[in-house]
Amino acid sequence: MKIKSISLLAFLLSLSSLPAHAHTGIGAVHGLIDGSLHPLIGLDHLMVMLAIGLWAARRGGRALWLLPSIFLIAMGVGAALHFAGLSMTAAESWVAFSVLAAGMLVWRNTPMSSALAAPLVAVFALGHGYVHAVELANGADALGYSSGFLLTTAMLHGLGVAIGLLGVARLKMISTGFGLLCAVVGVSLLAGV
Repeated sequence: MKIKSISLLAFLLSLSSLPAHAHTGIGAVHGLIDGSLHPLIGLDHLMVMLAIGLWAARRGGRALWLLPSIFLIAMGVGAALHFAGLSMTAAESWVAFSVLAAGMLVWRNTPMSSALAAPLVAVFALGHGYVHAVELANGADALGYSSGFLLTTAMLHGLGVAIGLLGVARLKMISTGFGLLCAVVGVSLLAGV
């Protein structure tokens, strides 16, 4: 009965198309504060960053620090690509897909080696870092802005890990529900992109 209810809710939610609010191009983005807030204003970023923390908690062991660390490093590289003048094709679609994929990974607790999980997380993070950097206004503080979004990202990963570790008795239920929600939002973002 629970599975049918969750499936129906997922289907109904997937019928609505949600825009990727984090990348509106509206307003000037200048420095540390804007960078710190950016991961919090878009559902796409927020969900992926929490999902990475939850997936790391579900995997346990060295994944607790490895996956969030890889994400942060690759996110910084993604931002650096933009600052260096390189363009990334379909970055918004890439970010939307990462919401869907991260949701599926958490929902299904997909087993895979760290040698596969780390590059997958890095691919997600490259897109997120790139689209974060695109929002920076010309002449603004790139280092401060990047430091801000990396700091907030680390805190969101930590929150995901903490939820996973504190809710050990309910970790499977929390991960399944959150993962399914991410997958539905990812599908909606892709449909609306």
